[in-house]
Amino acid sequence: MSNGRRLRAGLVGLGSMGRHHARILSGLEGVDFVAVVDPMGDKHGAAQGTPVLNTVEELLDLGIDYAVVACPTGLHEEVGLQLADAGVCALVEKPLADTVAGARRLVDAFESRGLVAGVGHIERCNPALLSLRARLEAGELGDVYQVVTRRQGPFPHRIADVGVVKDLATHDIDLTGWVTGQQYASITAHTVSKSGRKHEDMVSAVGRLDDGTMVNHLVNWLSPLKERFTSVTGERGCFIADTLTADLTFHSNSAVATEWEALQAFRGVSEGDMIRYAIPKREPLLVEHELFRDAVLGEPADICTLRQGLRTVEVAAAVLESAAGNRSISLKSEDLTTHGS
Repeated sequence: MSNGRRLRAGLVGLGSMGRHHARILSGLEGVDFVAVVDPMGDKHGAAQGTPVLNTVEELLDLGIDYAVVACPTGLHEEVGLQLADAGVCALVEKPLADTVAGARRLVDAFESRGLVAGVGHIERCNPALLSLRARLEAGELGDVYQVVTRRQGPFPHRIADVGVVKDLATHDIDLTGWVTGQQYASITAHTVSKSGRKHEDMVSAVGRLDDGTMVNHLVNWLSPLKERFTSVTGERGCFIADTLTADLTFHSNSAVATEWEALQAFRGVSEGDMIRYAIPKREPLLVEHELFRDAVLGEPADICTLRQGLRTVEVAAAVLESAAGNRSISLKSEDLTTHGS
């Protein structure tokens, strides 16, 4: 951060994610954490002495440069439009909105006013995925064939208003497009609801990206095993990222000629070296906040734009549509820049 100007920031929502945002904002270099909006108050003391207000209007009256929107997904559109109308930049938690139409209205509201706005797709700031993306861009894997993600664990009691597709699967949809630089061309999905709630709590999706790369996503919040797994398989081997531990490993195809006839006859690949990369591990949420702060200051910063966040909402909607209708959904390719601005 080279700009000497200090920014005034606010926060909307002190739920489980909002409390983490409050912790980061209260110590973020170059930023004054002005106030929090939450009509439920600050039950956990997360605001750390920062004033807690009842309405967004009260926050706007204090004068802020940007706000972090961490209220329930169903309120993102209403709060985001209030901020845009007031000329305030916004970092909106993922997913951008709970409907495609709402996400589009947010894109239009901020773009038409030339305001910096982003979506909190935090996996983009995970050290393992940042390293993986850089290696794919450098061509280390050659042609990419397949991306597989598994995201499962126990039910998060913080979630009340959406199912597993809009909550957890949006992480995998966004990171897949981001690390590959491609967009989804089609998706087929199945969902089940086993926990007695009206929303789905398990999804299996198979998709294809614009360049023909195959995609598989398995997501649920019904498993006692917590897993955050991303693998990218290609011409030269396979990268595996564990975003819980921020570890990245590479399993290379063996280049060693084999004398064993049975293996020689099989024209696929054989196992080669495995490399575990040493990666500096900074907290992803802090990295996300630093990038957004820099973007508001007009510095180059690779944030997840609202337009990219809209695309993820569109793909999530297609996943639910596919599951409901038991059919494959084609996604027309929008003129979206997958690599941020």
